[in-house]
Order: sequence, then structure tokens, then C-alpha cells
Amino acid sequence: MNSQAIRHVFVAVLAVAALVAAGCASGPRVRAERDKTVDFSQYQTFGFVSPLGTDREGYQTMVSQYLKAATQRELEGRGLRLVENSPQLLVNFSGRLNDRLLARAAPETGLVVGVGVAHDYYRYRTGFYTTWPLYPMDSRVDTYREGTLNIDVIDAARKQMVWEGVAVGRVTEKTMDNLKPKIDEAVTAIFAKYPVSRRVEDRKY
Repeated sequence: MNSQAIRHVFVAVLAVAALVAAGCASGPRVRAERDKTVDFSQYQTFGFVSPLGTDREGYQTMVSQYLKAATQRELEGRGLRLVENSPQLLVNFSGRLNDRLLARAAPETGLVVGVGVAHDYYRYRTGFYTTWPLYPMDSRVDTYREGTLNIDVIDAARKQMVWEGVAVGRVTEKTMDNLKPKIDEAVTAIFAKYPVSRRVEDRKY
């Protein structure tokens, strides 16, 4: 995987983590899907897929380390134990960026003489003529980036995913500082939809 693709995965996870932490109306959508035939209370142990989807070129990224620590906290808080050998559940992570198009009708900018408005593009009309009163609003197509963070929980014996938690949010250019707490909050928001509720207090790592 080239360096640009690696950066996209890294930025996607950071962006979604920051947006989940923000908790605002324009933040991400968090959803979860589960295998409804599975009794999740039967699982007692868990581990992590190796390599993780957020690992790159033979090494574990800081994002992977933060995601693992936050997930360990959440699953241990639900009574599961982290084991190295033969865990019942395996956990994997992934992040990605997608370019999106947003089509919308928006008021045009720049008043002209008379009735009607004009987008910057239409400034050539200014001072010469105007549009009719019900002239349609300017139709615009904007591009933006959407980040997605996935947490997959797999039944190790069956090698089948039994639960998926997803956070999707719009990515901005704003600098995302203080990363670990934001990832902690993102993972907490996703695991809030896990089938088993917390049974013990958070542990600090």
C-alpha cells in the first residue's frame, strides 16, 4: 500500500474519532449490526486480528494501539478477558475516506440592479439586466470527504463476523489534537450499541 493510501486510512480514523467525540448535530452517524442468532453472553474471551486493518507495512500504528486499548476497556467492562491463545472472539478495525458529492440549491451571491440575485459566475449581468422574479436558485454541487471507522467482532471458531459497529462522519481540514481521548470516546460511542451492557467500571490504560 502506498504512502498516500496509508495517510487516507490514518486521517479517516482520526477524523471520525474527532467527530464522534464532538457529539454535535453535524457529527457522525453511529450504527451497529449483529447476528441475531448468536447469544453474546456465551463469549468469555477475546483477542485481536493480526495484522489489524489499521496496521501498515509490518508495523502497528498508533491508531491501532489506541483502538486496541479502548476496545479492551470496553470488552473487559462487559466481563470478557483478553487472551493470547484461542480467544472466542477476535476484533478488527478499519478506516477509510471516500469522496462524496453534495447537490443542493443555494441562494446565489451578489445582488444585481432590479429583481433577482446572481452567483459570482453571473456578475457579467450586473448593471445591465436582471432575472425574472421566480428565477430558479443556483444549483451547486459541492465535494467533501467522508470518513468511516469500522469495528468488527468475529467468532474465532466459526471464522464469521457476528457484530459490526460503524461510525461515519464528514471530514474537515481542522487539526485534530489530543488523539487518544478522542479515539476513546469514539470507541465508547460505538460499543454503546454492543449487545452486552457494561458490568464493571472503566479501567485506565
